[in-house]
Amino acid sequence: MSIYFLTGAIFIMTTIAGCKKDKVPTHDANAPISISSFIPAQGGGGTEVLINGTNFSTDTSQISVTLNGLKLKIIGANTSQMIVVVPKKAGSGPIMVTIGKGSASSTSNFTYQYTRTVSTLAGSGKAGFANGKGTDAMFNLSGQSWYRSMGIAVDDNLNVYVADPGNHCIRKIDSAGNVTTLAGNPNAAGYGDGKGTAATFNLPYSVATDAQGNVYSVDPINWDIRKITPDGTATTWAWANQEPWSIAVDKKSGYVYYGSCSNPGNIYQVSAQFTATQVVGGLYYPAGIAFDKNGNLYVSVNGDQVVKKFTAGTWQGSIVAGQTGSIGYVNGTSSVARFAYPWGLAVDNNDNIYVAGNGTVSGNTDNPDQSIRYIQAGNFDVSTFAGSGSAGYSDAIGGSALFSAPTGVAVDKNGTVYVLDKNNNMIRKIVSE
Repeated sequence: MSIYFLTGAIFIMTTIAGCKKDKVPTHDANAPISISSFIPAQGGGGTEVLINGTNFSTDTSQISVTLNGLKLKIIGANTSQMIVVVPKKAGSGPIMVTIGKGSASSTSNFTYQYTRTVSTLAGSGKAGFANGKGTDAMFNLSGQSWYRSMGIAVDDNLNVYVADPGNHCIRKIDSAGNVTTLAGNPNAAGYGDGKGTAATFNLPYSVATDAQGNVYSVDPINWDIRKITPDGTATTWAWANQEPWSIAVDKKSGYVYYGSCSNPGNIYQVSAQFTATQVVGGLYYPAGIAFDKNGNLYVSVNGDQVVKKFTAGTWQGSIVAGQTGSIGYVNGTSSVARFAYPWGLAVDNNDNIYVAGNGTVSGNTDNPDQSIRYIQAGNFDVSTFAGSGSAGYSDAIGGSALFSAPTGVAVDKNGTVYVLDKNNNMIRKIVSE
């Protein structure tokens, strides 16, 4: 415990004890509460914070301290100080103290520092095929160096789906880490609707899920968009107007969209089976596509080194992060940030954007970005979520973790992030607390 916490704790204890002979200060329900300061100004879950102010109470049962609506545990309090503990995943914001009908908010924000722990969800590290649990399973994400799958998605039941190009099938990882084959035959590439292994795919590159738990996939060799029901039945949903590489579902409208990583490349809306309309055109190798909760479309434009936003309805485009034609690995504000061949894309329930950072043709290990980048909702500031500029394999925290050509990214309803780690033939998991 740091010295100011120790001092604060001693102050609270000695004040309460020393006042036994004198009149003990009490909270005045008719007077206002105030917060003058708090220390430290930042920290993660479990951080003890000393709050200074006026008209607090020694009766902790009457006090509520919150951060973004989450309650902080109160260790001790007197009328001018209290020590509280920040819960996990609290986020940044002002600290609120409520006593009875009175309340006060800090004028400055507490800055929450997340701990992002990277682990291996599934995959042995070698290209191959095997169903099983965790690292007993095998994927073929790098059997050919030119595989560029961004195919990873997660449903509301926390099942993860992976487009496995080398095995010509769609894999499912349940919440316990068990890997099975949802649809497709790992021993036969081709085109065919059917259930489970009776269906055939050629080169599935991207997957997305809808609110009903259906999975949609695209195949740039078959030029098709496939719908796969939860029981593994695959049917052709549409034929592509342009070689399809990426797919997403707008949860607001329920429509499916697909994109073509071509030059020029377009984005199409599939409003009904076999009914597709172009909504965005003329992009320079568009890669990952994803939607926010308001139906706005985000695209990682691989050739331009930027992430663009297309406003729902008008489809008016604008750059949210990166600079056209400028390759690099730089964090900072929207215009300062630089990307190096951004690929897969995901958007969470708070409209934060996640970018898989290595969409080079062969997953080059010398690409300057081997990480998952984070674009903050609202101001579009860019930071590294996990990983770094170095390729490798390591389960660790934040920037100490290593990926090798992370090409796909997905995020579940709880904010857990999943990564298709191409060269490692693994699916990685990032938990933020």
